Amino acid sequence: MNFRFQNLLGAPYRGGNAVISGDSLLLSPTGNRIVATDLIHSRSITFPFEAASDLSRLAVSDDGRLLFAADSTDKGRVFLISVPSRAVLHRTTFKKPVSAARFSPDGAFIAVGLGKLIQIWRCPGFKKEFFPFHLERTFADFSATVTSFDWSPDSNFLLAGSKDLTMRLLSLKGKRSENKPFLFLGHREPIVGAFFALDKKTGTSNRAYSVSRDGAIFTWDLVEHMDVDSDRVSPDTQDQNLDVDGDDNNLIIKFESPTRKRKQLEDDEPSKLPWRLRKKDFFMQAPARLTACDYHRELDMVVVGFSNGVFGLYQMPDFVCLHLLSISREKITTAAFNRAGNWLLFGCAKLGQLLVWEWRSESYVLKQQGHYFDVNCVAYSPDSQLLATGADDNKVKVWTVSSGFCFITFSEHTNAVTAVHFMANNHSLLSASLDGTVRAWDLFRYRNFRTFTTPSPRQFVSLAADQSGEVICAGTLDSFEIFVWSMKTGRLLDVLSGHEGPVHGLMFSPINAVLASSSWDKTVRLWDVFEGKGSIETFTHNHDVLTVVYRPDGKQLACSTLDGLIHFWDPLDGVLMYTIEGRRDISGGRRMTDRRSAANSAGRYFTSLCYSADGSFILAGGNSRFVCMYDVAEQVLIKRFQITHNLSLDGVLDFLNSKNMTEAGPLDLIDDPDSDIEDGIDTQTRGKLGQNLPGSMQNRGRPVARTKCLRIAPTGRSWASATTEGVLLYSVDDSFVFDPTDLDMDVTPEKVEEALADDQKQRALLLSFRLNEDSLIKKCIFAVSPLNVPAVCSSVPFKYLQRLIEAFADLLESCPHLEFILQWCQELCKVHGHYIQQNSRALLPALKSLQKAITKLHQDLADTCSSNEYLLRYLCSSGTKV
Repeated sequence: MNFRFQNLLGAPYRGGNAVISGDSLLLSPTGNRIVATDLIHSRSITFPFEAASDLSRLAVSDDGRLLFAADSTDKGRVFLISVPSRAVLHRTTFKKPVSAARFSPDGAFIAVGLGKLIQIWRCPGFKKEFFPFHLERTFADFSATVTSFDWSPDSNFLLAGSKDLTMRLLSLKGKRSENKPFLFLGHREPIVGAFFALDKKTGTSNRAYSVSRDGAIFTWDLVEHMDVDSDRVSPDTQDQNLDVDGDDNNLIIKFESPTRKRKQLEDDEPSKLPWRLRKKDFFMQAPARLTACDYHRELDMVVVGFSNGVFGLYQMPDFVCLHLLSISREKITTAAFNRAGNWLLFGCAKLGQLLVWEWRSESYVLKQQGHYFDVNCVAYSPDSQLLATGADDNKVKVWTVSSGFCFITFSEHTNAVTAVHFMANNHSLLSASLDGTVRAWDLFRYRNFRTFTTPSPRQFVSLAADQSGEVICAGTLDSFEIFVWSMKTGRLLDVLSGHEGPVHGLMFSPINAVLASSSWDKTVRLWDVFEGKGSIETFTHNHDVLTVVYRPDGKQLACSTLDGLIHFWDPLDGVLMYTIEGRRDISGGRRMTDRRSAANSAGRYFTSLCYSADGSFILAGGNSRFVCMYDVAEQVLIKRFQITHNLSLDGVLDFLNSKNMTEAGPLDLIDDPDSDIEDGIDTQTRGKLGQNLPGSMQNRGRPVARTKCLRIAPTGRSWASATTEGVLLYSVDDSFVFDPTDLDMDVTPEKVEEALADDQKQRALLLSFRLNEDSLIKKCIFAVSPLNVPAVCSSVPFKYLQRLIEAFADLLESCPHLEFILQWCQELCKVHGHYIQQNSRALLPALKSLQKAITKLHQDLADTCSSNEYLLRYLCSSGTKV
């Protein structure tokens, strides 16, 4: 099947700067991808492209059409992206790390900070060019890294701050040799923000602000008179009588001097523009450091974030504190305004948290926090609309698949969550943890309504529930036992003993009450839980068994072993059916500590397996960057998905650079105390929370690309993978697939149109099925009148039923003709009900998709009808009283 990447869940933010395009589109870097969040419709989507490494710097144009993205490597790879189409327009390399970037207000230029340099590039357009980036000017007068800059409203001047404690005014007008930068001195710590203010009367900038890391904000003004030969301004500059006028494009300075006549300086270089320090203000958050800030020019407001999780909103130039709140205990790594200035964006990289706050109403517009450690497990709900995840941060999150938003987080566990499982009723969720508990969660009331424990502390690593939902089983890591509880009473019913290693796989048979378990003791065991007979069958292997799954019809069992093999067993007869050798399929990617090449390295195996809804293929993933799809009947590899191309992760490259290897080991494993890498970009390189303290844990290098869990949706049209990058969602994309059946010279789109014109609806529908064109099939369905639906349904051949049901499921999600489509479904079930029942296994994915669409519509209509009912009651009662 044609699965393509759809979305990324579980990690909305990991570091760098996030921006708001326009008023409501939030763009945030997530690893080597970019996530766009619609703040109005509460929906997130991930851009389809991948960068070569983690993205750390974003800049969006004022019109919101272009996005500039730069990675965190020393090569300075950048992308120019079209935001509406989410496509990469141009790529280039600056050969230096990008520390700051900003579009000019007119969109003609991009200012890029490259270490101690500032380069002004002409902004590429939407046309194809051989080399779209053109360098206009370079400023190389800084003695330390450039941290931020701001354009003047007319795009003629640039205000830049750096780590050398200075802010400089740069001009793009005139000759390069004549324009010397103008220095603003007085700060005692590196500059975090530099901003031009706007004079609303004249439309020019006659005031500037500089913000430093120690929490100081200096206000600078154009003065009425000062020495024009001065090349810098310090806090001791004296005021003199000077009259400053401004218009939209020029700065005009008029002054009086006893030794010379009045003259006019127009379009002068910035080193002769008279600026002075007006006042100093301090945010008073010591010992915390100021880590993020932004300025809104129209509202004349500054928002700042500190390392203690406190943010402040101040009205300038009077420095009036409007809000001062604490949103977390960790450092705020990004802060930004939206275009209207009513929403504030904050990000905390260590917690993977993004907040959007409406400061006028003092309420949250967005509050999303992903898992800030590896996701261990995922599970789809029976209707495929929800996705549950559990991670090493002790939390269970439930996501809406269609919107990509997390709507509930359960944090009662005190250790890593290792397994999650949805109950068949779709209203409750189970989770197992290393803290020795299995918890049941109510998805209606959002509470923990049952907790299953053991007489002595145990660590649970696997979880299963029977089809009726009455029995809960969990496998342990330390005692090698399987515990069985009653869902209704919460009592411990039985303890299944027999394994001699950790029980990492559990699953009930879909057709009976037999429980299958896999263990590191090289066995797969079948248990009769209800009869209490203990182990009734044992399948032995040559290596440790890592996971076990049942085929949806219950007639086949698959398990993976430590030697990279997948074994398929017949659970009814107890015989080995066949074996897939996937060691070579999953191999690839050399880690920095590997002594052998990627082709010869051992230790690649599958840790997670999952059957498709019809059991025709199986997905397998493990400690590699690949997810393999196998055809079960033919035992051949159908497709291999690479979960990431991010070079910031270990195990992505097949060949390593020998320059990075020293006598002391790989360079990435050697700590660099002088590194300027921004916090949050390398958060996962130090292990878990609390272990990144000095001397507590050695640097283990970059996180390793791997897959921990795989799950296919019950509809069969999407699957989820818990990886190092987060939860990756893949879905079927039929938009560009031409897959006709029974094609000949007479089967063409023109023939379908002719049949519709001749009122031959049945023939037109059959021709569209043979072409397998989605748009033609839907057009033929709507061309049939409601009175002729039963006759057309009876003429549909059996082999086209699945395609017709899939079309109905798609139409129910997008078209408004609900009653008409439901009439089609009803008549189809009446005519072909017996065939559908006999071939339910082959039609199961399509039927699940149809059920999902009908259930979603039913919920929406139920809410609407309930609200209308109460509204009508109120109107009737009001009319009676009048």
